[in-house]
Amino acid sequence: MNITVTHKLAKRLIESNGEAVSGQQLADEFGISRTAIWKHIKDLEEKGYMIESVKKKGYRILSMPDTLEPLAIHTGLKTKRIGQKIEYIESCPSTQIIAHQLAQEGAPDGTMVLTEAQTAGRGRLARKWDSAAGKGVWMSIILRPDVVPQKAPQFTLVTAVAVVRAIEEVTKLQPKIKWPNDILMNGKKCTGILTELQSDVDGIQALIIGIGLNINQEKEDFDPEVQDIATSLKMESGEFVSRQKLVQSLLYYLEIYTQMYIEEGFGMLKVMWESYSTTIGHPVRARMTNQTLEGIAEGITDDGVLQLRTADGKLHGIYSADIEMAD
Repeated sequence: MNITVTHKLAKRLIESNGEAVSGQQLADEFGISRTAIWKHIKDLEEKGYMIESVKKKGYRILSMPDTLEPLAIHTGLKTKRIGQKIEYIESCPSTQIIAHQLAQEGAPDGTMVLTEAQTAGRGRLARKWDSAAGKGVWMSIILRPDVVPQKAPQFTLVTAVAVVRAIEEVTKLQPKIKWPNDILMNGKKCTGILTELQSDVDGIQALIIGIGLNINQEKEDFDPEVQDIATSLKMESGEFVSRQKLVQSLLYYLEIYTQMYIEEGFGMLKVMWESYSTTIGHPVRARMTNQTLEGIAEGITDDGVLQLRTADGKLHGIYSADIEMAD
C-alpha cells in the first residue's frame, strides 16, 4: 500500500472538518480509482482511524488513534524541517541512543526519533526517567545548527520555551520552567529536557535534544518513589490530552525558536524564558559537585548561566547544578 497516498488521504479527510468527501471526488483528486480509495480507507481503519461511510456523500473521519506513528504526526504538522523525517519505534531502550547513532550516520537536520515506550529512559546525570508505554511522548531531535559549541547549552533553554508554549496552546495549562531543563506543573515535574552534543575540532556536528513529556499518566503509573514529585498533563487538567497535537505544536515552536536563536541571538528568548521561570526572583539552593550555594536567583545571562546572589552580596554564575527552592 502506498503510504504517501494513505497519508495524503488522511490529511484530506481531516481538513474537511467533519464534512463527508465523496469517493469519486477523492479518486479524481488523487488520480486513482474509487476502488483504490476504498483500499486506502481500509488501510487507515486498520491503523485505528474511525471512518464513516455516508451513503451518497462519501467518507469522513470520526476519530484518530492515539498513536505517535509518522502518519499521525505528519497529518497536520506545520514545520518545514523538524519532524519531517521520523524514526518511529514502538519500544526502545532510549531515543537518545538511537538519535546519536543516526546523527553519526549522517541523518539530516530535524530528524526525530519517537517511541511509545522506553525501557531505559534517562535524564540529566544518567538518572532514570519513567517512560510509561502509550501514556507520554519520548523523543529525540537531531539538529545541525551552524553555531559555535559555546552556544549549544542555550538550546536547552530554547527548547524549554517551546515545550511550555506547546503545553499552553494544547491544554490551556500554565506550566513553569525550573532552571535549566525541567517543566513543572504546580511544583511537580511533567517534562524533562536533555541536550547532548556531538562535536569535533571544526565545531558542532549535531545537537541531540531529548524530551520526555508526561501526558496521560495517572498517579499509579509512576514509581512510588516519584509519585509525590511527578505529574502529567492529564492529572493537572483532568482531561485526556492528544499526544499528536502536543508533538505537532512542540515541533512547530521548536522550529521557530531555534531559528530565532540562530538568527537573532538569545535576547528575546531570554525574556520569554524568564517570564515562565519558577526560579528567578526566588531563594534557591544550588547543589553542585563540589559545593552547595544558597541565595536569590536573579536571572540568567545571555549564555544561559544562572545568576545566584548569596547572602554576602556576591554574584555567582551557576553553569550546572541541581536547583531546589530554599526556605
